Amino acid sequence: MSTFEKIYTEAAPAAIGPYSQAIKVGNTIFISGQIPLVPETMEIVEGGIEEQTHQVFANLIAVTKAAGGGLENLAKLTIFLTDLNDFAVVNKIMAAYFSEPYPARATIEVSALPKGVTVEIDAIMAL
Repeated sequence: MSTFEKIYTEAAPAAIGPYSQAIKVGNTIFISGQIPLVPETMEIVEGGIEEQTHQVFANLIAVTKAAGGGLENLAKLTIFLTDLNDFAVVNKIMAAYFSEPYPARATIEVSALPKGVTVEIDAIMAL
C-alpha cells in the first residue's frame, strides 16, 4: 500500500481550500493547480496573462523544488485558460521554461477560475 506524503513550501501560495500544494505517492508527485498568487501576499500578481503565467510557473518551480526536483521532472501539465485566445502567449512562455523532451500537456478553456484569474496549471511530476 502506498503512503501519501504532503509536500509544502512557503515559497508557493498556501492552499486556499481543503487540499495540499502537492502529494507524493512513491516517486510520483501530484501538484495541485497553481494560480498566479504571490506567496508572500496571497494576492493575484498585477498584470495580464503574461505576468499571471510567469507567476504560475514561479509557483510550480517552488513546489517542484520542495518535492525534490524541478520543472524538468514534470511529466504532465494541464493548463486551464479562461480565454483560448491566450493560448499562443502561454505557449511561448511555457517554451521559455522547458526544453526537450517537453511534458505531455492538455490545454482547456474554462468559464472561470478561482479568484477571477485567467490561468491555472496543475502537474504530475516523476522523480
